[in-house]
Amino acid sequence: MIYSASSIWAEYKFNDSFYYFKRQLIFIVIGIFLMLKISKIDYMVYYNNSNKILLICFILLILVLIPGIGSVRNGSRSWFGIGSLGIQPSEAAKLSLIIFTSKYLSKSSKFIKSFKEGVLPILLVVFIFFGLIMLQPDLGTGLIIVVSIISLLFISGVNMKFFIGGGILGIIGVIILILIAPYRMDRITSFVNPWKDPLGTGFQIIQSLYAIGPGGLLGTGYLKSIQKQFYLPEPQTDFIFSIVSEEFGIVGAIFVSSMFCLIIYRGLKISLNSNNSFAKYLSFGMIFQLAFQSIMNLMVVIGMIPVTGVTLPFLSYGGSSLLITMASMGIILNISRNNT
Repeated sequence: MIYSASSIWAEYKFNDSFYYFKRQLIFIVIGIFLMLKISKIDYMVYYNNSNKILLICFILLILVLIPGIGSVRNGSRSWFGIGSLGIQPSEAAKLSLIIFTSKYLSKSSKFIKSFKEGVLPILLVVFIFFGLIMLQPDLGTGLIIVVSIISLLFISGVNMKFFIGGGILGIIGVIILILIAPYRMDRITSFVNPWKDPLGTGFQIIQSLYAIGPGGLLGTGYLKSIQKQFYLPEPQTDFIFSIVSEEFGIVGAIFVSSMFCLIIYRGLKISLNSNNSFAKYLSFGMIFQLAFQSIMNLMVVIGMIPVTGVTLPFLSYGGSSLLITMASMGIILNISRNNT
């Protein structure tokens, strides 16, 4: 699907229809190797080194903000450029915070219901990372991190009053973030009525729906998408599901969605069957993060929420996201092998 979605753009930009395909293929091979190797590493290694992993990601998030070290792509300074490839430290930060929080919760069950002693310390860490990611800026990744950690706090037994108060503060915070960045407000207005600016802020969602609509039951056929022909910008990234739906129709969309549901179901089952609290939190956190990111992407593609810039795990073009997702799968496989 990377090849199908990107071939025309790649031919136009780089005179090589396999440009994106070849780069993603490298990351797929590395990702599979990484997943298999990590699946053989005892997950307690992450428990013992969670602070070090978090510190490394914290330093990387600072370094990427420094001009000359971090590079700007699509308006965000969130990349380390390595030749024509790029690495996003925010992707590693998502996993490091899950590991750190899982260890914290497994050690802090006695006082987790106390906001000051149990909840506040982990929230301070999360919002420091959120602040660094927002300086890039990358609201989509920031939201995934915050919601994932909140989900871990929820299953740990935190008092419900915290979620009510936190939810109100969260809504206020999101409104402020939208108001201080005009482009975010443009995304909101284009979501409400994309036809108000069909050639500007509403362009992506309109073209995405034009891709999904004609797909019908079985789609137009592989490589026969119309919208990837310079209508839908960068179709191999955030909106690759639109191309799947156009070329393979409702059947293809259901198949892809079912595969995600199967992975999420198996991940949750592994978490529920774990007899170690760290393993339980860790596997749940990673699979919830995968589920939430997938749902966010699909909701954007079909016009249910504004554009967030969040990729679809496994399918979208992007090495950093793929490698971290495959690493997470490796950890879950190790938990399943050794702790259920």
